[in-house]
Amino acid sequence: MAQTVGIVGAGVSGLTCAVVFAERGYRTAIFTEQIGAGTTSAAAAAIWYPYDAGPPDRTMAWALETYRALLDLVHDPRTGVSIVELRTFSRTGEIEIPGWAPPLGAERLHSGVPAAFTSGFTLKVPLMDTTLYLDYLARRFREAGGEIHADRRLARLEEVDPAFDLVINCTGMGARTLVPDSDLEPHRGQVVIVPKIDLPHAVVCDDSPLTYVIPRATDCVLGGTNELSDDCGIDPAATARIVAECSRLLDLDEPEVLGARVGLRPFRRSGVRVERTQLRDGRPLIHDYGHGGSGFTFSWGCAEAVARIAAAQSREPMRPEVRE
Repeated sequence: MAQTVGIVGAGVSGLTCAVVFAERGYRTAIFTEQIGAGTTSAAAAAIWYPYDAGPPDRTMAWALETYRALLDLVHDPRTGVSIVELRTFSRTGEIEIPGWAPPLGAERLHSGVPAAFTSGFTLKVPLMDTTLYLDYLARRFREAGGEIHADRRLARLEEVDPAFDLVINCTGMGARTLVPDSDLEPHRGQVVIVPKIDLPHAVVCDDSPLTYVIPRATDCVLGGTNELSDDCGIDPAATARIVAECSRLLDLDEPEVLGARVGLRPFRRSGVRVERTQLRDGRPLIHDYGHGGSGFTFSWGCAEAVARIAAAQSREPMRPEVRE
């Protein structure tokens, strides 16, 4: 039975897995090159919404499990999790409401659709403010006794300290070379940070060009892009287009630009990978990557799936989580 767990990667998937294992009594450590603001997760709008990942028959169970976990965090302001109204619009024709949405309270919009759109629906969903949420996860992990080893660039997963008898791979796009996995492709996403906008709801439009406006407590995230590219540089032309398009669609004056961020969504053509394999040195390895644009949306569900796999491979049940 695994007693020690080494997790590679400190984005939202790695941090969430780390919390799950550490709070259940396992000696757990994260090995990572970047943490917090340096990760791809920090560039995400981080609103709960299944996007750019599949297959749906597997991933929606993870998404709904995460939805329920996030609802439990809303009442603690230190988490950065809140509930917002999300309005999803179409520029062309009648929007199709996904099958998972009505059970969560989704309703078609019969009024309040901006002139630039043709239809839409509304749904209340969790929003994770990445300026707070990632630090919250790291703090919660450390409080459970976890260790974070930063500035650790691994050339192979086997470089995780042999003292850890289970390794979990949460490296996102890094898995393309670490595994290696040629099925991964980088979907480049650029967002723009602007001052807080007086908007009572978030807005998403998946029609090309991808457009979203996510109000947060102290600022607002405008997006976005979704292009096959591994260029992490900020494109000034994309910044200008994002600001202009969001302002036009919502009939707003163009806001001041406070900054821009770029992240590479780790899209996996054959679907999100959550499964057990084995390292060359014989230690069990569990993969948790390929979440595309749904890393936050799948995070708790995938972490619990990893925990179940770990329990099954050990042939003993995991220790029950104990909360104060």
